[in-house]
Amino acid sequence: MQSNPVVWFEIYVQDMSRARSFYEAVLDIKLAPMPAPTEEMSMEMWAFPSDKETAHTSYGACGMLVKMAGFPSAGGGTMVYFGCQDCAVEIGRVASNGGTVIKEKMSIGEHGFIALARDPEGNMIGFHSM
Repeated sequence: MQSNPVVWFEIYVQDMSRARSFYEAVLDIKLAPMPAPTEEMSMEMWAFPSDKETAHTSYGACGMLVKMAGFPSAGGGTMVYFGCQDCAVEIGRVASNGGTVIKEKMSIGEHGFIALARDPEGNMIGFHSM
C-alpha cells in the first residue's frame, strides 16, 4: 500500500452552480470543468486544482464535485478535509457563502487545528492547518 492510500474523492451535489460558488469562494480557488468519462454517463464534474504529475505519489488526493442522477448529496460516513495555511480563514468564509459553520477552529494537539462546516449541499467537510 502507498504511504497515502487516498488518491481520489468525490463530493456529490445537486446544485452545481451553488456548490462551485461555495468551494471556489471558501477555498479561494478555481475549479476546472471535466468531461464525463463516457458519453453514456450523464454527469457534470468540476475538478479541484491538483498537481497531476505527482498526485498519486505525493501527499494529498485529487477530487471533484460531481452531479449525477441517483447519487444524492449530504451522504454520511466520509469526511473530506481540505488543507489550509490557517483553517480560521476558510471557516470564516463559510457562512457568507451559503454554508453552515459546525465547529470553529479548534486544536487537535500536536496534529494542528481543524474546523468543520456543512456546505450548501448538506455535505460535512473539514479544514485542517498546522
